[in-house]
Amino acid sequence: MPVPYFYEAPLTINPTVYTLSEETSKHCVQVLRMKAGDRIDLTNGIGQLFEATISIADKKSTTVQIDAQKSMPPTTQKITLGISLLKNATRLEWLLEKATEMGVHTIVPLLCAHTIHERFKTDRMQNILQSAMIQSQQVWLPILSAPIAFEKFLSEYHATQKLIAHCEPQEKINIKNLTISDDCILLIGPEGDFSAKEIDAALAKQYQAIHLGPTRLRTETAGIFALSVLKKF
Repeated sequence: MPVPYFYEAPLTINPTVYTLSEETSKHCVQVLRMKAGDRIDLTNGIGQLFEATISIADKKSTTVQIDAQKSMPPTTQKITLGISLLKNATRLEWLLEKATEMGVHTIVPLLCAHTIHERFKTDRMQNILQSAMIQSQQVWLPILSAPIAFEKFLSEYHATQKLIAHCEPQEKINIKNLTISDDCILLIGPEGDFSAKEIDAALAKQYQAIHLGPTRLRTETAGIFALSVLKKF
């Protein structure tokens, strides 16, 4: 049976004893029925993996003994996904989950000219990233930005390689023909695509226009497809 894996942000380097959060304690004791002597793995989401043994099983404040610690460097490839907020929040949540599982470095929700969206629930979205990180057994939690206007994003975010996927009939490079950089920004627009003004603004900032194949993809599908092509492993 796999060792249960949990996210504990407050964990610091070289602890010997640690008290789990109430949420993790409840899951260990009430849901998984764990007891003293059982093993768990923990991560703080910034590169550390901790192997631990439960010493006191309590549904509100379980205490563990830290048996071993490993520090894992981040991957050399850093992909920043700038993607429009969606009218259907469930689809955005799915995108965040899958992008995290795939090892995206940064996710920036964009407010574009054609963006139609519900209220962005930061805490809920952050919890989705944390759950996806744990499910995929990673130790680096992606950075999730607050929603930002498209024009502001162009001014504030920089990378060696900058890509924008859009549907306008302009000259574009097939994403599969790219030489992928280790430092990359990928922009995906809303349901109504980027506006002509936004595309021109990105091209003026040396973004490279790309296409994602012969069919028109939903925003969340386009994001995951593009990440699957760009991601090195």
